[in-house]
Amino acid sequence: MNRDQQLAACCVAAGLDLHEALQIGGQYVPLLQHGQEIHISGQIPRVGSQVVVCGRVGESCSEAEACRAAHIACLRALVLLYQHLGSLERVARILRLNVYVQSAANYTRQSEVANAASALLYQLLGEAGVHVRTSVGVYQLPKNAAVELDMVAIAA
Repeated sequence: MNRDQQLAACCVAAGLDLHEALQIGGQYVPLLQHGQEIHISGQIPRVGSQVVVCGRVGESCSEAEACRAAHIACLRALVLLYQHLGSLERVARILRLNVYVQSAANYTRQSEVANAASALLYQLLGEAGVHVRTSVGVYQLPKNAAVELDMVAIAA
């Protein structure tokens, strides 16, 4: 399977439509290309109009649920890349991934949550999915989402 077919299969499993416009929540663009660099705005685990994983990790949200949230948010970012470029084959590299985890006061495994997104990028893009990353615990996220992430990619 090529990158696009793999993305389509992952989207079906997550309940996302690869060809449907993704809902965003404000006065901004979800993706902006400057030269070959593509910046993707923060993505939360929204499927259709519903945020599907909410709450503070380590309190009302388990680590496994947070990993699912990171996976869905990362899929949304990849869908935006696919829709903008016409194919994931045109992604030369993911440069940076920032993952924000709504965390309980004693929760310190943000990097393990971020690994779910990093693993998906490597699974779908191979070496082009290897990136630098920051994972941070935060008190709140929009719509009570458990995870939000953004990324920077390079177009081929």
